[in-house]
Order: sequence, then C-alpha cells, then structure tokens
Amino acid sequence: MDAIENMNQQTVKVHMKKQHRSLMMRRLLANKSMVFGSIIVLILVIAAIAAPYITKYDPYEMTVADRLKAPDTNHWFGTDNFGRDIFSRTLYGAQVSMGVGFAVALATSAMGLVIGLYASYYRFLDNILMRICDGLMAFPGILLSIALMAALGANVTNVIIALSIVFTPAVARAVRSSAIVVREQTYIEAMKAQGASGSRILWMHIAPNTLSPLIVQSTFIFAEAIIVEASLSFLGTGIPAPSPSWGNILYDGKLVIMKAWWMTVFPGLTMVLSVLSLNLFGDGLRDLLDPHTQNVKK
Repeated sequence: MDAIENMNQQTVKVHMKKQHRSLMMRRLLANKSMVFGSIIVLILVIAAIAAPYITKYDPYEMTVADRLKAPDTNHWFGTDNFGRDIFSRTLYGAQVSMGVGFAVALATSAMGLVIGLYASYYRFLDNILMRICDGLMAFPGILLSIALMAALGANVTNVIIALSIVFTPAVARAVRSSAIVVREQTYIEAMKAQGASGSRILWMHIAPNTLSPLIVQSTFIFAEAIIVEASLSFLGTGIPAPSPSWGNILYDGKLVIMKAWWMTVFPGLTMVLSVLSLNLFGDGLRDLLDPHTQNVKK
C-alpha cells in the first residue's frame, strides 16, 4: 500500500510540474512584447556571432576609392569616410557593444547581489555599504563614467569596470529591498533561533527569493550599458577607434552627417532596436515572474 501511495504522490507531482510548465509557456506566448523583444534580441545576437560569415568585408579594411558610397548591393549600409563597409562595422560593433552590455549586466548582478544581501542582513554593514551606494548614485551616471574612464584609461576592460561601478549601487539597493522583506519572514526567525549560520540563511533561503527582481533588473542594465558605452565612445572617452563599437561608428558619421546620412542612420537604428527589444524583454520577464500577474486563464 505504501509503495502504491508513493507512486501516486510521484504521479501527482509530475502532473503538477507539467501543468506549471504549460501555464508558464501559455503566459509567455500571451506576452507579445516579450516574444517580440526575445526574437529581436536573438536575431541581433546571432547576427553578431555570425558576422564573419554574413559579411564579406573586414570592418577595419580601408578602401579610399569607395569612401562615402551610398548604400547599394555591394555595401548594404554604404561606406564611411575611410571606405570601410558600414554593414560590416555595424555587425562587428554589435559584438563589442552588446558584449560590453552583457558583461556589465553580469558583473553588476553579481556585485549587487552580494552587497544587497549582506547589507540587508547585517545592520552594521548596511549603514556603511548603503552610504557608499548613495554617494555613487548622487552623481549622474554618464558624468561618473567619464570621470572613471579619465582615471582608468580608454579600453574595453576599463569601460566594463567603470560601468559596473556606476550601475552596481542601483542593483544593490533593489536586492536589499527584496531581501529585507524575506528577512522579516517567520521561518527566517525560526532558523536563527535554531542556530543556522548567517551565510546559510543568506544564500540558501534569502538569495533565491531575490533572483526574480535581480534578473529583470539585469536586462535593463544590459540596455542602459549599451547606451552609456556608445555615449562614452561617441565622446572619445570609451572604446578607442578604430574599434567598431556603435559609439565610434556614430562619432565618425557625425563628422560627415550632411554628406553621408547612412553613416549614422543605420548604426543608430540598430542600437535603438537592440535597446528597445531588451526593454520589451525585461518588461515581459517582469510580468512573467510576477506571481500577482495572471495574464492567461488556467
């Protein structure tokens, strides 16, 4: 009888898991913004990775005879003032700009999670860490980024470090807010009374409950990091030329915008599309992970 009862319980658990996955899939498909954003992000990522196979031109190759050529069948996005293919530079620029955005989102999520968790649990650390975060957040993000780049020097690694420093305080505050709510739950107090260590409580019980808002926050950081990186490169304090980042391409296009509109229009539209799709994906992910949102009837 016990064996039959265990089999029945396992069958019920499997059935409930299937129902949960089915519900999540229906909610996902019903969220049009998330589906659209996911498709565009996926296309951009695939295009960036497959850039060497999609375009036949080297993004650094200069052909003086082809400088400032309008879009045609050979150069889909035209050429720049050095005769370089804009389509090729835009695709390779996606590797640089989106790579920086992803690295910054990953770094800020990791650092923000650690800072936010420990600040929420240990009150003596809370005052120290949050005052540091407040000080960093008091400066406009772009100005702080420029100052850090001036101190660190212009290269890809330093851009990632600078942007991670700029965006980590906001992530840490979001994690701290979520963790404080969990910390006040009765079962956390019971675990403290039983002698569970602070690290165990933080990482085994509080941290998993902060992952949903953290994942959503990281998608917006991803998009914002792309914009700030492009702004830094456009201002000459980010990734140095001739690296084909979107900011560098836009800076080159600014110099001849009246003669060659395609140098700014196509890379600019690609960047706008990537940021928009990431924001749509983040909005959809927030709705999907929100337990209070039920967009699809069971």
